[in-house]
Amino acid sequence: MSKRRGPWQVESSREIYRNPWVSLTEHAVIRPDGAPGIYGVVGFANLALAVLPVFPDGRILLVGQHRFPQDRYSWEIPEGGGPLGADPQAGAVRELREETGYAAENWQEILRMELSNSVTDEAAIGYLATGLTAGEPDPDGTEELALRLVHFREALEDVSSGKISDALTVAMLLRAYYMAREGELAVELATAMLDQGARRA
Repeated sequence: MSKRRGPWQVESSREIYRNPWVSLTEHAVIRPDGAPGIYGVVGFANLALAVLPVFPDGRILLVGQHRFPQDRYSWEIPEGGGPLGADPQAGAVRELREETGYAAENWQEILRMELSNSVTDEAAIGYLATGLTAGEPDPDGTEELALRLVHFREALEDVSSGKISDALTVAMLLRAYYMAREGELAVELATAMLDQGARRA
């Protein structure tokens, strides 16, 4: 039975592939211009979660790891996935602990975004985490991680230069920069994050 998705008419749908993390569905469609076509959509079983851990002196934690699809090393804020329908903050708490060992006293949702929304349904939520306490990381078997403690301004410079290119990390750093500049964060924290003299100290 056909149905409409905005200007698209979906004639039929069939699942091509599924594993515990992603699926691929091919839709036979009538395009907005009236011509027949296909539209492939990658579905995600998890919500993408990101955590920006910020210390009182304006430093943040970055996690380094090899990313299989791009076959390159990437520096990112702590990230992971949480099952759809589960409490996203609880998932973010878990990811921060597993990847860095840290726990945070204060959590603030600062970002919601869609990732590659022309071909996937993946959505993301990002949190600012403060009041950090160190512990032991517990990465899963697919992760070989390194940690760096860098000043917020240094991370911003790495975004500008292209050294940091992970989409969620870029978006979270720019969102936090906006919040710090526009008075949406505590004055002491914002001042420390924006301190030009502290970068690469």
